[in-house]
Amino acid sequence: MPPLAVLFDLDGTLVQTREASWKIFARTNAAFKLGIDSQQDFFRLLEDNLFSGLRRRCRDDEHARQVAQHFFAQLDADYAPDLVPGMVDVIHALAGACSLAVVSSNSTSTIRRLLTRAKIAHCFSHVFGGDVEPDKRAVVRRFLADQSYLVSRDCSPAYREGHSPAVASASDLVLITDTTGDVKHAVECGVRAVGVSWGMHPEAELLAAGAEFVAVWPQELIAYLTPGGNGRSCGVPARSNCGCRAEPPQSCSCEAALMTEAGALRRQRTRSRAEGLAATLSEAPPPAPTPATPRARQAIDAQLSRALARLRATRRPPRRRQT
Repeated sequence: MPPLAVLFDLDGTLVQTREASWKIFARTNAAFKLGIDSQQDFFRLLEDNLFSGLRRRCRDDEHARQVAQHFFAQLDADYAPDLVPGMVDVIHALAGACSLAVVSSNSTSTIRRLLTRAKIAHCFSHVFGGDVEPDKRAVVRRFLADQSYLVSRDCSPAYREGHSPAVASASDLVLITDTTGDVKHAVECGVRAVGVSWGMHPEAELLAAGAEFVAVWPQELIAYLTPGGNGRSCGVPARSNCGCRAEPPQSCSCEAALMTEAGALRRQRTRSRAEGLAATLSEAPPPAPTPATPRARQAIDAQLSRALARLRATRRPPRRRQT
């Protein structure tokens, strides 16, 4: 059976961030002289909770708060990584089967911007940014304690009404992540941990930390979490904005209807433009002569001079013979 809830890490799991996140953090490192001077040093921070790792590099809690605030500000201003190719389809495939959430050290405003740009914001029932809950273990415990977190949205603004899921057991929750620190915290809470190989930490390290499986391709997440095709798609095509709620296996006919309507509208506009042009041409006065350019005038003057010379020559009276 599919899990009741899937909690996704954002950076390195949903979005491509190996380069982008380090470039942003390098600014904070330079501003506060934290000594985290390489990408690998930054990745090592994520072997535990990011904020715990930063706290160890700071003088005190106030210094750590300033560092985190600066980092969030840089993320809000300039962080715009692309989604991992294929992850939009994975989200749509899982959204109809279970409650989805994002649990990230990133800021909530940045998460919203990225998910909205990808048109999948409403596929997630909940989002916990690092500015709301810096410890992902606390989020996992909320899902275990409160069954209302398991209510799904089916990729629509409204939550599913009348949905009363049972209280989740630890095996009903899955945390999907690219870092060993997240895997360790999931194992600590007793929930399932699934890794992805395209993020910050390699497959071998994720498995050693306790991940039960590591996906090589995004589509493997669907096959692993919904074996036998037990998952139910949310019914919203990944590349459609029609907003209809056609249930699989029925196909959505909205796009075909819209294309037919658009074609008819284009043909009507073409006819209208042709008719308007014909009417304009029939009523328009003859075009005014185009003024000649200086070079054209010189050529015309030369031709006229030669023509006049020929006329004078033909009209010259014949000479009288002298006797």
